[in-house]
Amino acid sequence: MILSGLEILREIANGNILIDPFDKKRVNPNSYNLRLHNELMIYRDSVLDMRTCPQTEPLMIPADGIVLEPNRLYLGRTVEYTQTRNYVPMLEGRSSVGRLGLYVHVTAGFGDVGFSGFWTLEIQCIQPIRIYPFVEICQIYYHTIQGDYDEYKNGKYQNNTGIQPSLLYKDFLK
Repeated sequence: MILSGLEILREIANGNILIDPFDKKRVNPNSYNLRLHNELMIYRDSVLDMRTCPQTEPLMIPADGIVLEPNRLYLGRTVEYTQTRNYVPMLEGRSSVGRLGLYVHVTAGFGDVGFSGFWTLEIQCIQPIRIYPFVEICQIYYHTIQGDYDEYKNGKYQNNTGIQPSLLYKDFLK
């Protein structure tokens, strides 16, 4: 079951959901709009290797925007830091953003119970598009969970402080 916007507000008051900074105007009937930070990250290598720590470079989004190009992956992050207890957080692009041919995640729209951090966005576009910092780009929503569970506490993306490139290479070190 998905939480309603009113239930999201109750769970924020109860301490089970944290969104920081929080603005009540961004609460929707069953989600909350998150904003795009002004920093992006791109991979330097034209061929990525799952076993290797990817080389990246930062890219800032100026106030007058930046044009994204198709066939390129841009990693971004939310302005908002979130923490979730007792619910499964999920992330989707806003329909107005999708209708411009802009994807905000490739496959990672699913969070874990207990996740704390900024959301890394895997941004791609169908055609060139100018984007702007601090735009409401995606929405977070919450599913209830049934049965016993262990919270996500020590994962490789937990308590991040910014954009996270793929850390899949760490799985090969085990």
